[in-house]
Amino acid sequence: MDIILLERVEKLGGIGDVVSVKDGYARNYLLPNKKALRANEANKKVFEANRERLEQENANRRVDAEKLGEKIAGAEIVLIRSSSNSGQLYGSVNVRDIVAGLAEQGHDIDKRQVIMGSPIKTIGMFDVTVSLHPEVQVTVKANVARSPDEAEQQAQGIDVIAAMFEEEAAPTGFIEAIEPGEIPADLATDAPEAAAEGEEDDNAA
Repeated sequence: MDIILLERVEKLGGIGDVVSVKDGYARNYLLPNKKALRANEANKKVFEANRERLEQENANRRVDAEKLGEKIAGAEIVLIRSSSNSGQLYGSVNVRDIVAGLAEQGHDIDKRQVIMGSPIKTIGMFDVTVSLHPEVQVTVKANVARSPDEAEQQAQGIDVIAAMFEEEAAPTGFIEAIEPGEIPADLATDAPEAAAEGEEDDNAA
């Protein structure tokens, strides 16, 4: 289906561009969300008659989005979750969790503006994209941890899972170093007896 874009759409084009997309994408997303019009002669005339107004409205929305982006960019959301010893979450962190976390900090974001790709399933620090406008995107941090202390360590750049594995792999007992050529005490005690037995055997022969 050929459509006229009413705003910039990533990977498609900008305002006024006539592009061809799959029918389902147009009918289910672009047209109902007023991001595009069907590219027929009547709609082309309507668009041209309103182009200046549409471009000005888009510019105003972009300015508002940029101002909001300055407040949100770099925000860190701490999400405390249970996980296995390997760091795998019992469940996952999804778009709703990100929206709720931002709301707690006073940022009113629609779930459709959060771009995650896939849910978060392990503890750690993750970058999440928030699209405030087709031309304005910012990044926030999702700090997923098992406790506030762990979240603080991760915020400082510490990989808590790697640190945990290193701690488990470390030796638990104390092993005394032996100098080269030195005989351990328990072997040294038996050495004279072994030597004496050897001499008696030689004499008997």
